[in-house]
Amino acid sequence: MNSELTLIETFQKLGIALGLGLLVGMQRERTQPRIAGIRTFSLATLLGTIAGLLSLQFGGWVLASGLASLAALVIIGNLEKSEAPPDPGLTTEVAMLLMFADGAYLVLGYTPVAVALSGTIAVLLHFKPELHAFVQKMGDKDFKAVIQFVLITLVILPVLPNQEFGPYKVLNPFRIWLQVVLIVGMRLAGYVAYKFVGAQAGSLLSGLFGGLISSTATTVSYARRAREDPQNSSMAALVIMVASAVVFVRILVISAIVASSLLPGIFGPLGAMLGVMALITAGFWLFTRKQTATVPEQENPSELKPALIFAVVFALVQLVVAVARQYFGARGLYAVAFLSGLPDLDAITLSTLQIGKGNQLDVNMVWRMILIAALANLLFKTVMAGMMGSRKLLAQIAGPFGLAFAAGGLLLWLWP
Repeated sequence: MNSELTLIETFQKLGIALGLGLLVGMQRERTQPRIAGIRTFSLATLLGTIAGLLSLQFGGWVLASGLASLAALVIIGNLEKSEAPPDPGLTTEVAMLLMFADGAYLVLGYTPVAVALSGTIAVLLHFKPELHAFVQKMGDKDFKAVIQFVLITLVILPVLPNQEFGPYKVLNPFRIWLQVVLIVGMRLAGYVAYKFVGAQAGSLLSGLFGGLISSTATTVSYARRAREDPQNSSMAALVIMVASAVVFVRILVISAIVASSLLPGIFGPLGAMLGVMALITAGFWLFTRKQTATVPEQENPSELKPALIFAVVFALVQLVVAVARQYFGARGLYAVAFLSGLPDLDAITLSTLQIGKGNQLDVNMVWRMILIAALANLLFKTVMAGMMGSRKLLAQIAGPFGLAFAAGGLLLWLWP
């Protein structure tokens, strides 16, 4: 930590503090707060920054004194305005104390973190009605989803051994469960977004949520809808295609999180495939954009049983990939990728990325295995749409998916 700031750096810190205080203060001013508005929040943030600057020379007691003084002023301000209508909460008071701390952190920590924190505070304050409405919409099932994700993440993960077991030394319980946390977390994010927007959504949003939660489950759900109501088969086809395109976004996000070192090598071909899927979907959307869709009721993505099943599948895929790599070479790996990708992409994608990150697979093998798995999944969803949907639905998605399959084959053949 640098204990000495230049004059320019000091003015920069104070200027940023003033801007952050104005940002949050403007939001509070719009709500007609009892004790703090745009000026008070700006001054509180500046006070934190000044206290942080002084603490560099005189020690942390300056910060503690500043925070205690501000807390006392907040209490006095509430007592003096006790005749005003009662405030239902302490949001403004907590926000002001937090902005003081943010102003101090601006000096003692990382500026981008302080800026991001202020932005987060402003967003939380601004979206009060939406957040309250979201909580009201949450039922027992939704609350259960959050609690189970906490169980999966904070209870089970820390106690698992972080070492390799079994044949080929590819089974690491901690790392396997960490991948479960990643996938369940992404699906839970889609589930929360679905709950936030509501069941009524346009076809594009329906496909987006479906792709985030499970594109295969989305295909099955809308195929059944198309069978029950063939007039809506175009809408169902669009949702399925959007969900299938979003899958490639998920793959790239997972790659950036799990194996960022491989991302430059796989972004080109997989990004090109995403572009192909986006173009095909956009062309189909031009003919069906007036139709709307209702997102089917989604299952809890953080149930413990599906998480355990995914962990077992992921471990098996890792073993099979290790065996195929040793005894069958590239052809064996491609066969494993194709078969594993049929019902779901996540396990083979994560396994391939983990092996590639360990320099046991060339980056070209990594993206080719993932793309083969993705094409297999497209084929599987086409078959499921034909079996569980209507003939009209199958005819509508067979052409676009056929084009996507052909484009993927060309990428596998021609990409260097």
